[in-house]
Amino acid sequence: MITSKDDTDQRWYGRRHGKKLRAGRQRLVDELLPSLYLKPEPASIPTDLTTLFKDPCSRVWLEIGFGAGEHLAAQAGNHPDVGIIGCEPFINGVASLLAHIDKAKLTNVRIYNDDARVLMDVLPAASLDRIFVLFADPWPKARHHRRRIMADANLARFARLLREGGELRFASDHMDYVSWTLERLQRHPQFDWQATSADDWRTPPRDWIETRYEAKAREKGDRSVYLRYLKTANNT
Repeated sequence: MITSKDDTDQRWYGRRHGKKLRAGRQRLVDELLPSLYLKPEPASIPTDLTTLFKDPCSRVWLEIGFGAGEHLAAQAGNHPDVGIIGCEPFINGVASLLAHIDKAKLTNVRIYNDDARVLMDVLPAASLDRIFVLFADPWPKARHHRRRIMADANLARFARLLREGGELRFASDHMDYVSWTLERLQRHPQFDWQATSADDWRTPPRDWIETRYEAKAREKGDRSVYLRYLKTANNT
């Protein structure tokens, strides 16, 4: 496993609560979340993750830090044959996703509302077909870079969890974070960048769903970068 000084901080940083939830969303947290909650315990995690979902699915994706959940919910609605696990500690974002799930009657979503690293460490190896890390907190100050999700220790987690040929998608409008992430992904032996021209990282994938953070960046005139990497065979 590749390690570096930006792997040393394994504590959780970030908000868990915002404004008080409206009654309807609090009801969803109280009543719907328990049925979708994924316990990060080996006894609760099957070897075949497709069995976690109410309806049959052929693949499983993971979104880390789903924000308000609009991207995850749209992907789940567009791909009913895919089970999607979402990780997000911010309860207001979880409540927003639950509202999307309830409105669309989605049955192919499970949720872990805490630190994604805890769940990733108990998921089976080679069990995921896609991982999304979209517009994560860039932690712009140099002394906070070790808090970034795209640190080497987490890339090792992603490589363990993705099947050969599985896809890692990263997007950000923070150019320093993009460069920082590229440096780490390019030196990782199990990730292959899919870009063949500048348009490949300037243009989102064909099945892209715009997030509200991305929309805010676009409205400010900031550009976003979209990185797609495929998991290669284990040659370490």
